Amino acid sequence: MNQPRKSKIQAKISVVANNQQKWRSDYLATEEPLEMRLVDPQRTLAITMRTPGADFDLAAGFLYSEGVVSKGEDIEQIGYCVDRSVKEPQRYNIVNVKLKPGLDLNLPALERHFFMTSACGVCGKANIEALKIRGCATISLEKQVKAEVIYSLPDKLRSAQGIFTATGGLHAAGLFDLSGELLKLREDVGRHNAVDKLIGSALLGGDLPLSDRIMLVSGRSSFEIVQKCVVAKIPILCSVSAPSSLAVSLAEAFGITLIGFLRGRKFNLYSGGDRISLSS
Repeated sequence: MNQPRKSKIQAKISVVANNQQKWRSDYLATEEPLEMRLVDPQRTLAITMRTPGADFDLAAGFLYSEGVVSKGEDIEQIGYCVDRSVKEPQRYNIVNVKLKPGLDLNLPALERHFFMTSACGVCGKANIEALKIRGCATISLEKQVKAEVIYSLPDKLRSAQGIFTATGGLHAAGLFDLSGELLKLREDVGRHNAVDKLIGSALLGGDLPLSDRIMLVSGRSSFEIVQKCVVAKIPILCSVSAPSSLAVSLAEAFGITLIGFLRGRKFNLYSGGDRISLSS
């Protein structure tokens, strides 16, 4: 089979400046659909527009965030499509997931065919009460994190964004320890996909729950992203832009420290401010 799809492609563009036009080569972030399928029972779970790369992490993170699986052992196998009736280049845009036999699956819920864009996340998300019914609990973290650590996170994230450096067109999600060390990073055209890739990597690596970690996302904090942190038990979520009103409500309900507009030596605290130490 051919190699998996590339995360960036080269394109010829024209640059207009001061009424002068010049042609040059540039890189674009790849955006292609990924279909996530269950093997048994056969179901299409979701189709999302994503940047190729860490596709198995993305599928695992989505299954975990949606409550289809509760631990890494629930997933027996993840692989690209082997159906010979599918054109060869597109096989890398289909991921098949084989779950552990005997799992109690909510088949009516799985029959919803989610369609996710790179911008808006999954439509029809569960509300706050539904998360409580699923067994998601308030997140506890007694340790405090110095504001100086929070200030340092965006530069560390940006310096590690290899694809963004080449294309300028990707979001990132980074996982840090409480001292501010970057442990893992994932990039994608969609914020929620980058988060799913990050959480899926932790799930497959046996690193959940992430109860002593900080997540930083580029862009804004939406309800969907806070929900994924609730499920993965991430106590501190930072973003370089604004949260939505529902994101703040969800963070407050589950004890997440929510930080927005993290730029330079300044940020806004929307919930859980007692975890942030302002002492030098």
